[in-house]
Amino acid sequence: MKRFDQAEFRQALGKFATGITVVTTTGKNNTPLGVTVNSFTSVSLEPPLVLWCLDLNANCYDEFANCDSFAIHVLHKSQEATSRNFAENNGDKFADIDWKTGDSGSPVLQDCAVCLQCKTEQIYSGGDHSILLGRVEIIESFNDADPLIYHGGAYRFLQNK
Repeated sequence: MKRFDQAEFRQALGKFATGITVVTTTGKNNTPLGVTVNSFTSVSLEPPLVLWCLDLNANCYDEFANCDSFAIHVLHKSQEATSRNFAENNGDKFADIDWKTGDSGSPVLQDCAVCLQCKTEQIYSGGDHSILLGRVEIIESFNDADPLIYHGGAYRFLQNK
């Protein structure tokens, strides 16, 4: 069996194209929190379940690991700046973002392709990440633009032929 290192594993996983999401919740003192995530997938239609993964060392880990609800925003091709904003660990990520408080209590970004407001169903251990399972309670569609995609360590866009 051929051995591989972490860099080779990361490079191999980068061959899989993923969509880009921003996941939000409300933290301590009603502070809005958000993080860019590409480890998102559907799990079940009945009940409606989705999952996403969060690094145990993320600066917002404790708030997400203890939240009752969160919102997952699927980003469209014009939202690379939004993705980069929520991927950074400094400043007020919501300062220049159009958002409202959703029915679930989590911040809802207003210009994403779709927003899934979820109740936290379960959290599982997954190596250096936690796997957060959410039950979708509300779906809001905002924009039908093509998706923002991540592949090979870079943002990509669909090219229609």
